[in-house]
Order: sequence, then C-alpha cells, then structure tokens
Amino acid sequence: MKPRKQSLFHGFYCAFAGIGSSIKSEVNLKFHLFAAITAVALGFFFQISSAEWLWILLAIFLVLAAEVMNTAIESLSDLVSSAYHPLIKKTKDASAGAVLLLAVFALICGLIIFVPKMTEFFFSD
Repeated sequence: MKPRKQSLFHGFYCAFAGIGSSIKSEVNLKFHLFAAITAVALGFFFQISSAEWLWILLAIFLVLAAEVMNTAIESLSDLVSSAYHPLIKKTKDASAGAVLLLAVFALICGLIIFVPKMTEFFFSD
C-alpha cells in the first residue's frame, strides 16, 4: 500500500504543533521567548537600524531553533531509555551546550547593540 500523501499545510501544522508543545513544556524556551520579546521591544524603543535588526533576529531565531531541537533530542533520548546511560547524558549535555553557546552569542549581540544606546539614553546631557 502506498503511503498517503501529506499536504503542505499538514507539514506546517506539525511544525507549529512541535513549537507549541515545546513552549508549553520547556521552562528554558519560555525564558528565551521572554528575552526575545524584550530584545524586540528594545529594538523598537531605540529605533535600531536594519543591520542591527538582522543581528537581533538572527540571534533570536538561532536560540529558539536550538532550544526546540534540544527539546526534540531530550524527548527522543528519554524514549530510547528512561534509565541512566552515559551516552544519553553526553547527548543531552551536548545539546544543552549548543543552546548555551547560541544564547551567549545572542547576549553578546544584544550587548553590542543596546549598551551604547542605553548609555546614551540614560547618561546624555
């Protein structure tokens, strides 16, 4: 029997369902979303340039995508074995490490863009 063809919309539905499920279940993803909303609000407040928006949006989407992938890796690892295994620990730790690296990148981008603007805003004559 041939597999049933999935519609393009079904693929989008599954993708959005995965994002929604990750947001509901992962505290870290909620934190990253809060940070993203804060960065976007600051971007509008300080009227950042198009180039600065590109860096902020790149950082936001890289972190969010990495966090969703981390959730997928952790879920699959838990399915494979609920018992402790050093390779599963290594997998989960590496996945979390990738998110951390991108979060540090996002923080550095935010600091480079927003610290001078905040300094000028708060300390200019």
